[in-house]
Formats: sequence, structure tokens, C-alpha cells
Amino acid sequence: MAAYMIVDCMLDNPELYEQYKLKAKPLVEAFGGEYLARGGALTVKENDLWSPTRIVLLRFADAASANQFYQSPQYQEVLKISKQSARRTAVIVEGI
Repeated sequence: MAAYMIVDCMLDNPELYEQYKLKAKPLVEAFGGEYLARGGALTVKENDLWSPTRIVLLRFADAASANQFYQSPQYQEVLKISKQSARRTAVIVEGI
């Protein structure tokens, strides 16, 4: 069953975040992931629970692959750049 990683991030330092993007993409791909959306135009239809700002959507073959990516030492090192340049919410959800 496919799994999706949904990340909402508010950029505090867009220039530094560009470094994160360059380093994260090959890691996503190395773990079999692909970007489906990466900060594109956003139209919020309902926001009773949450007001998204910038959405990144990734698809992995399964939840195990998504978790292996997120927990990998390589990604954890790159994630430090993101956390220095943005505030984030990230979830992994199983899907179809």
C-alpha cells in the first residue's frame, strides 16, 4: 500500500531552504520516493483544524519506505537545514 508524506512548511529563510531542497530531493529518490507537489499554488477550501501555508507531497511505495527515508541518518542530517530555515508539520499517511 502506498504511503504519502505531507509536509506543511512556513519558510523563515528561503535562501537557506533552497540548500535543503537540493539535498533532500536525491535522498527522497534514493528511498524510492517521488514528489507529487512541492510548494505549488494552494487553495484552501476548509481550515477548521489547520491553515496550511506551503505543502510538499511525496509518495513512497509503502509506509516502511517513507519511515526509512525520514529516519535515515542521511536525511536527519539534511533535515537540520530545513529546521533552521522553516517551521514544519510532517505526517506520513497510508493510502492507495
